Amino acid sequence: MKEKVILAYSGGLDTSVILKWLSNKGFDVIAYVANVGQNEDFKAIEEKAYKTGASKVYVEDLREKLVTDYIFPALKANTIYEGTYMLGTSLARPIIAKTQIEIAEKEGAKYVAHGATGKGNDQVRFEFGYYMNKPDAIVISPWKDPEWLSEFEGRTDMLKYAEKYDIPVKASQKKPYSEDENLIHISHEAGILEDPAMRCPEDVFNLTVSPKDAPDKETLIEIEFKDGIPIKITNLDDNTVIKKPLEMILYLNKLGHDNAIGRVDMVENRFIGIKSRGVYETPGCEILWKAHHNLEGLTMDKEAMHLRDQLSPKYAELIYNGYWGSSEFNMLTALFDESQKNVTGKAKVALYKGNVINAGIESEYSLYNQALGSMDEEGGYHPVDCKGFININAIRLVAFSEREKKAKSK
Repeated sequence: MKEKVILAYSGGLDTSVILKWLSNKGFDVIAYVANVGQNEDFKAIEEKAYKTGASKVYVEDLREKLVTDYIFPALKANTIYEGTYMLGTSLARPIIAKTQIEIAEKEGAKYVAHGATGKGNDQVRFEFGYYMNKPDAIVISPWKDPEWLSEFEGRTDMLKYAEKYDIPVKASQKKPYSEDENLIHISHEAGILEDPAMRCPEDVFNLTVSPKDAPDKETLIEIEFKDGIPIKITNLDDNTVIKKPLEMILYLNKLGHDNAIGRVDMVENRFIGIKSRGVYETPGCEILWKAHHNLEGLTMDKEAMHLRDQLSPKYAELIYNGYWGSSEFNMLTALFDESQKNVTGKAKVALYKGNVINAGIESEYSLYNQALGSMDEEGGYHPVDCKGFININAIRLVAFSEREKKAKSK
């Protein structure tokens, strides 16, 4: 009997050639297509997989779980990598890998395969995900396989192979760069974007309109949260109300698109040490993240917030590097869950030409005392108490200053 291999299959050039290559090597290839919100014809991808040699095809709709089990936990931590990237690709990879292993267990397959390159982050994310869910998994990663590399130096060789075996491909130069799309974002990399000195052309963007073309009018929405999780979105302009998790993200993506929200152009540090230039569009989640952070300002204790903010970059790094589900990741997740208790209330934001503007926050768990913070009334605060407070906290500063003064006089 042929050995079964579960291939993470997208229907693109790389994974289509990999499917045929594995089949020609004698594997029983089962194609697995993960629907994480990309704009694709999944029926056509399924048909193509069968025509290319797959014995079976799984098309799994993972969108709802992606929202509830991955986007929302990241939201609780205000997770952003290197202060800019909202981890759209990074958040989708763990659920793709986890589901691929579930299929492998169901099919009794010990082999799993993916088409990620040997220079990027996804190879790590996929393979860490495989091993954390199936320690004895055998991974086939063609772009690190000497036999594959001796046969395929690049795109030209793969196009010749596809032609030889009648594999239909979209060999267009209209968009000479790499894209990856899901429910959270779309990424644009490589090709014409590899020069960081070159401004990203406007025709690259497709999930957001240009700020110049966005309406010259604010869109006002209210997002209601419970313990850090969004539970309702209300459009205050037309009274649209959305309550289901997946529908909320889809709706925010539409509003973000129309109002030019979520464009990012950055040079980032890959896990393996290479710097890469990435252009991202994250319309819905940028709205969600900013509204959530506004509400936290009202409801989170100062020291709890500051500690969370110190740990968020580490959490982002773990997600970016593929450590979703690791021991340290789970420890931080528990801390962030605790931090979100009472991050409950409503946050209004105005969307306008690429901006998400705070338009008011309210919560029954508010820690804000208007009288105490007022410049017009005492509100129970006694300024004379600050004299001792300042003197005690200045002791070490005085000692340091005196030492420096003595050192300079020598």
